[in-house]
This record gives sequence, structure tokens and C-alpha cells, in this order.
Amino acid sequence: MDFTDAPEHHDLRKAVAAVTGKYGPDYFAERATAGEPTTELWHDLGRHGFIGINFPARYGGGDAGMAELAIVCEETAAHGCPLLLLLVSSAICGELLARHGSEEQRREWLPRMASGETKVVFAITEPNAGSNTRQVSTTAVRDDGDYLLNGTKYYISGVDEADALIVVTRTAPERLSLFIVPTDTPGLIKHRLPVGISVPEKQFTLHFDNVRLPSSNLVGTEHEGFRQVFDGLNPERITGAAVCIGIGRYAVGRGADYARKRTVWGPPIGAYQAIAHPLAQAKINVELAAMMTAKAAWLFDQQHPAGEASNMAKYAAAEAAIEAVDHVIQLHGGNGLSAEYGLLPYWGLARLLRIAPVSREMILNYVALHTLALPRSY
Repeated sequence: MDFTDAPEHHDLRKAVAAVTGKYGPDYFAERATAGEPTTELWHDLGRHGFIGINFPARYGGGDAGMAELAIVCEETAAHGCPLLLLLVSSAICGELLARHGSEEQRREWLPRMASGETKVVFAITEPNAGSNTRQVSTTAVRDDGDYLLNGTKYYISGVDEADALIVVTRTAPERLSLFIVPTDTPGLIKHRLPVGISVPEKQFTLHFDNVRLPSSNLVGTEHEGFRQVFDGLNPERITGAAVCIGIGRYAVGRGADYARKRTVWGPPIGAYQAIAHPLAQAKINVELAAMMTAKAAWLFDQQHPAGEASNMAKYAAAEAAIEAVDHVIQLHGGNGLSAEYGLLPYWGLARLLRIAPVSREMILNYVALHTLALPRSY
């Protein structure tokens, strides 16, 4: 068993780091504070082939897998620019379209997504259901050969940056279906949802008021959406974990650098175990989470069951990232809260990724039920 990076993965990490390094943490902090998208970095990564690295080559992608997309997510974050929409556009929507989209849908969307020209975002969560697919109330009803969509989606990321959504709808009492909905479709009403953390990506509430779609906008097979959607959710968990690992790496690096240089009572503050031990613990936990994430990505790419590993990776990585950023803010003292040092946006994003795309508590429920065979608690 070889735990070293394959040469192609080593080269990929260097290449992504080189592109991201041209922008860096100051760029990210500025965009996060302003709530403005990281468009220039996204386009640059697209030009270098990294946004669609997991897409099939015949649609402009890199013909790689989830392991490679996870590296892109990790390295951009580790160099100060975590990109939340890689989880949504490249991981969820890219995988759903590549696996279940029609040939026409793949040709229309995947090449432009891969190049960075556009994004497709995912709409599943609802005000009264969260991401519980069994409680989805947005409906799609047949009407003269078309479908009419009605309902509300909540906390949908990046709608202002996207040209389309993949929307999870109910098409029968116990059946879901997926539709691709251009963001300029009549009847789709978008309201920005204010949030208290500073991140580049905006959140939206969406209302579907008799949104008419041709049947060609159905993704995959009608009534098979429940099965199809999980082909996107495991990639979302894996890439979410990878972003958290990158955030953790970035924070630990920033903290260690500061602790080596900062002096108050003589020696550098890194000489004090109250500073050094939590930082070392954070490093250990980030590395452990990285191993689980690599396992989950490998299982997914080998078409083995990846649900357990993907959930465990996401849990471990989010916890590790929060622990790392929180301690690094603490060891900076008052500087940890200053705009100059730019640490708070990373804490906000790590904290978000403890809740989304699946909460810590739901992961624990999953492991208790599916791994430990304990009685269902909900």
C-alpha cells in the first residue's frame, strides 16, 4: 500500500497551487468581505482545465475522477482561496449531467462548465424540509407535453453566478425527478438570502411559479430522481471534505508561521505548549481527515459503495478545519479578528461546512444506522 502521491497527483497539486497563488488569501478575503464572486480565479482555473477535471474528455473535461477534483478543491483552499461552488457545479451538477443527462444536455452544459464560462448550481433544500428528500414539496406536473414547476427552494448557493439550476422536484407521491432550469426562465423568482458570515458566494431563496419546461429539460428518467441524486451527493461530501482539509492546512500554516515569529515575553509564542500543542493536534486531525477523504474519493472512482466513507470524511474534515482555524485565531490574539489578518472568512466557511451540505448530526445518524445497525432515531 503506497500512501505517497502518484506523480500525476503531485504535478496536479503544484499546477493548481501555481494558479491559485497568483490570487492568494488577500484576494479571497477582499471578495469574501465584499460578498463578491471570485470570477477571475474561476476563469483561470477553467482555462487550465481544472474546473471540469472530472468531466468526460469528449465534453471538454479532463477525463479524471473524484480524487483529482478533490485535489483541486483542497489545493485552492490550502493556498487561501476555498471555492464553495466547486462542490456544487463541478461535483454535484457535473456528475449528475455526466451520468444521467441526455446527450443534448451534456453537449450544451458540460463544455461551458468545464471551461469556467458558466456554472450550474443545485436546488434541493426547502424551508420546511431542509435536504430531506422524502419531504420535498416542489412539484413538477405534466402539462401538454411540458412540465410545470411550483414550489420554493431555500439556501441555494451561487444562483447569481449560474446560467442554470438542477432542481429536485416531486413528480409522484413517492417519486422525485430532476430538471435543468435556466436561471432566466419565466416564473423563476430569485431573492437574495442575507447571511452573517463573509463568503464570496451568495445564498438565495427561489420561488417557482408555474415555471414551464419542455420535457427535454428532464435530467435522466422521470421518477428516478431519488436514486440519481445520490450520484451527486457523495461527490459533494468528498469535495466538501477536501475544501475543509485545504482550509485546515492553510490555517495551520498561517498559525505556525505566526507562532514562530511572534514574541511577547522573550521567546516566540510557539515555544509555549499552550500554543504549540493545539496547533500540533490540529495538524494531526487535518492529516487524518485527508486520509479518509482520499479513501472516499478512491472508493467512488472505483465504483464501490462510498456513502459511509464520504460521510465520515466530511465529518472529520469539517471538525478538523474548525478546530484549526479557531485555534489559529486564538493564538493571534486580537489580530485574529482583524481585517488585516483575514482569518475570519475561513472560520465562517469552515463553520458553514459543518452544517452543509449535510450536518454533523445527520452524519452521526447515518453512521449509527447504516454502519452500527442501531435503531433509526428519526
